[in-house]
Amino acid sequence: MLPPRVLVILAAAVFLAVSAAGAERWETTLSNPSIPFMRPAKPYVVLKRAGIEAVIVDNSAVDDEVLQDHRAGYSGLALLRREGHPRNLFVNQYAGLNFEHILSGVAPQGSREQFEPRRHPMELRSIGEHVVELCQTPTFMHSLESCQRFELLADGTVQLTIEVAARKSNFPNGYINLFWASYIQQPESLDIHFRGVPAAANPRPKPGWIQAATPSHGVLSTHPSVNDQREFKHDDPFPLTLVFNLSNYRYTDPWYFGVSHGMAFVQMFRPKDRVRFTQSPSGGGAGNPAWDFQYFVENPEVNRVYRFVMRAAYLPYSSDSRIEKATRKNRAALAD
Repeated sequence: MLPPRVLVILAAAVFLAVSAAGAERWETTLSNPSIPFMRPAKPYVVLKRAGIEAVIVDNSAVDDEVLQDHRAGYSGLALLRREGHPRNLFVNQYAGLNFEHILSGVAPQGSREQFEPRRHPMELRSIGEHVVELCQTPTFMHSLESCQRFELLADGTVQLTIEVAARKSNFPNGYINLFWASYIQQPESLDIHFRGVPAAANPRPKPGWIQAATPSHGVLSTHPSVNDQREFKHDDPFPLTLVFNLSNYRYTDPWYFGVSHGMAFVQMFRPKDRVRFTQSPSGGGAGNPAWDFQYFVENPEVNRVYRFVMRAAYLPYSSDSRIEKATRKNRAALAD
């Protein structure tokens, strides 16, 4: 019989190998409960690869040597930095790729309902060396179950795979609106960059680079795709002003970035997911913009699992065209 220490090492090796195989598929433990995982001792996991350090946190408060003064209610990327750039991209108290809202178009009453994913307990699941999930049981208001898989890819890009399932029919307007926010720490510019066209232009001009700003929170805040003419019924007034207030631009390519201290934070999406870019100049406080996105599930069926995939890269910035070139492979991987 092998010594106990050897058995432990072999068990860990098997866990990592099986988990890594599961991580290669665009699925989470929501759609595939057979994927093995471990529950970390702390409410966060540190991932490192290709010069990138990413700390994934649940929505607990944390204040230790890794995460200082991280507030309860914010989950996702608590910290993101690159070798040679030790500054955290995100506001330390908050997070990036933070699961912010579950909405149905019915005006939520009070902070608890408005920020349902912040308030509902999360479970952290470690799946291999570079993969971790944040999972929620059916939430207290919309009964939406979810799993978010964060994987740090070989090139240092973060792939986020999101799966959700409505366990009850709690969406009277025929859609689920899901919203993620990234709170950026004091960038030089509050603007975001994407390729697009003016919304009102007729005939449509050739797409070009747009550097979009919003004058205040909730004004001209959301940029749909040029091919997204969808209208979603909602209460008017709607208290979360970022969600339905469209800008004067439409994007032509499903990705965008902002620049902070010489680095670009790039968010890339699958064309078929038809996300909407959203921004606020002050979402994380004065001088701390929110660079966000929204995803809609139309005509949701109870207990059906819906999947959405995006990638986020943190790269040195010199020009828009260089960022476009540097992200080409990752964007192509999302195009299928």
